[in-house]
Amino acid sequence: MTATEFDYIIVGAGSAGCVLANRLSAGGRATVCVIEGGGTESAPNVTVPAGILSLYGNPKYDYAFVGTPQPELNNRRIPVNRGKALGGSSTINSMVFIRGACSDYDEWRDLGCAGWGWDDVMPVFKSLEANQIGQSPEWHGTGGELFVSAARDPNVLDRMFIAAGRAVGLRENTDFNAGTQEGLGVYNVTQKNGTRWSSYRAFLKPVRERKNLTVLTGTETHRVVLDGTRATGVEVSDASGRRVLTARREVILSAGAIGSPAILMRSGIGPAAMLKAAGVAVAHDLPGVGQNLRDHIDGMITVRSRSTKTLGLSLANLPAMIAAPFRYLFARKGMLSTNYVEAGGFARTKFAGAEPDIQFHFVPGYRSHRGRLVEYGHGYAVHTCVLRPKSVGEIRLAKDGGAEIDHRFFTDPQDAKTLVEGIKIARAIFADSAFDEVRGPEMLPGPKVQSDAEILAYLRAEALTVYHPVGTCKMGRDALAVTDPATLKVRGIEGLRVADASVMPTLIGGNTNVPSMMIGERCARMVLSA
Repeated sequence: MTATEFDYIIVGAGSAGCVLANRLSAGGRATVCVIEGGGTESAPNVTVPAGILSLYGNPKYDYAFVGTPQPELNNRRIPVNRGKALGGSSTINSMVFIRGACSDYDEWRDLGCAGWGWDDVMPVFKSLEANQIGQSPEWHGTGGELFVSAARDPNVLDRMFIAAGRAVGLRENTDFNAGTQEGLGVYNVTQKNGTRWSSYRAFLKPVRERKNLTVLTGTETHRVVLDGTRATGVEVSDASGRRVLTARREVILSAGAIGSPAILMRSGIGPAAMLKAAGVAVAHDLPGVGQNLRDHIDGMITVRSRSTKTLGLSLANLPAMIAAPFRYLFARKGMLSTNYVEAGGFARTKFAGAEPDIQFHFVPGYRSHRGRLVEYGHGYAVHTCVLRPKSVGEIRLAKDGGAEIDHRFFTDPQDAKTLVEGIKIARAIFADSAFDEVRGPEMLPGPKVQSDAEILAYLRAEALTVYHPVGTCKMGRDALAVTDPATLKVRGIEGLRVADASVMPTLIGGNTNVPSMMIGERCARMVLSA
């Protein structure tokens, strides 16, 4: 029979939670339970990089949240893909290894989060990393558990994209994590020997047999159990029904920027008026819970091509498709080795400050103009996102206990202006002669979309996100701060911390997977030093 009492309970086996579970269970002195709503991640479509196309929207691996209607985006409801498996979103993401700009963390420090500046977090990043590329030891670590590798078999179009960047003054950048992000290049990936290296595979799976570590899968966390203003456990349910698990020392929420605030609010911790409206008794009025939602809004350009040099499903490409399983099995190369967003980089629009304000994710294959995950034929595409958006949304608690995700995209008009300029820069890259041999018709936005007003109308109709929600339990010292920067404890509640992307006070300029692991490591050190 599974135990019901532990020293530490961690809710969420995602990017941060797996790190926490490893560190807190080391040494065997404390009993640790990590709770995951999803299940196993061992299927080939998870471990093989190209299997990512089968994960988004798949209820086995993806919570597949949908946001509230967005007035500035033609009242569309935007999909919010979040991982539902051991490893969390690191099990369904594109495996891009980006830490963000040094100045992002210095901004956190300057916003009242002492101890979170670049000089503070850089050693932590290095301690987690097992760099396989021989990159500079000034910027990279080799002794950690998180394998960082070069792409195994980058598509030839990646070089075209990098060469075309010269048309807009962008140099090649061979390491986006070495001081400056600006430029274009092939992304490094969180992979080991050509397979996905999620947070689960890096940190939790190797230690799962520890006798003091319990991993519960297929288990939903409903609320934190409180005794006055102290967290004493969590109420969960699985196939056997509901029960309470007790935490002798602490509960740590690592359920992500959607899950963590929702659990807090279901527990009666959050903005009093919102809780009352959802029919939840107020245990602790904490106005910042669910506020400060930030995400990278994204626009796409997609081009048809007849060239089989691009990734694609077609009769002409049938030989490569037949060979793909064998090439991957024996050499970890070929079509199945791609993470699709193989190349990309960072650039400045005319609105940029000290750092680039847009990021590209280049796909050497056709992205459907109809919104399909898989489309017959060939082509190439580029996603462009606003790195540091000014629009701020919120997570609200619905009466059924679910999360209402309101991004409020484009409510600050500067984000729209920046993304319009970003689309124009991406188009200038695609217009360069480097793409001549594979050139075809632009399907989206399409040749009739030229003026700024037309591009903006296109973005209102089609823009999505690159799935980097943060900030909804932010750390800080202001009135909307939910967590203490020095401890990540929830303000006003004993025995309860949050450690995931929700504690970020602002959105970093880049992908959020590895920064979330860093937050998990920092939290573990805080707990163990207490």
